[in-house]
Amino acid sequence: MPPRLTKVDELILDQHGSLTGEDECYHLLEWTKGGGYSASETNQLIANLKKGPEKRGFPEYYYKERAIETAAYNLRNTINDEWLRKATLVPIPPSSCKADPNYDDRMTQVLRAMTRGLSHRDIRELIIQRDSVTPAHLSGDYRPSVAEIVENYEIDESLLDPTPTVIGIFDDILTAGSHFRAAKQLLSQRFPGVSIIGVFIARRIFPQPGNP
Repeated sequence: MPPRLTKVDELILDQHGSLTGEDECYHLLEWTKGGGYSASETNQLIANLKKGPEKRGFPEYYYKERAIETAAYNLRNTINDEWLRKATLVPIPPSSCKADPNYDDRMTQVLRAMTRGLSHRDIRELIIQRDSVTPAHLSGDYRPSVAEIVENYEIDESLLDPTPTVIGIFDDILTAGSHFRAAKQLLSQRFPGVSIIGVFIARRIFPQPGNP
């Protein structure tokens, strides 16, 4: 059976330090930080999803394509079609900007696969990253603040119409929630009063003491 969305509530909110009680976020799975590929099926899914575009044309790229389809299938089977038809779906941009040869639009691909066959879908890359940054999984313990992320984000002015009625921000992993908060800040300023939620394929958890 496909996993179901779980709301980030007060019991786990403090595990995602940039989120506040005003944020409405959901996740499907749990990804174990530092667990590696073998820690769980979710860790395998995320690792395959994050395979870079340099792998395109090589046999292992098949696993990325399969991960995109798996993530899309799981999301589609837990999100109401009626909501999907009325929502504007916004992917969090990847660490590489669009001009970078390492640009990886994996979340846009997930959203396209997730909404395949719908009578109406509204997928917009409303948030653009100005400059490429080091991917989080390669940056050690450093994590940019919400303010730093906002400085590197901008709105794609060509995609503002029609005005959204509800916005879903989608990303692969919820860690601190800083990128979600940055995207939400910009979108809230541009579309005041519009409901904005976050949807994540997985949230970060830490290994339990005594477990590998």
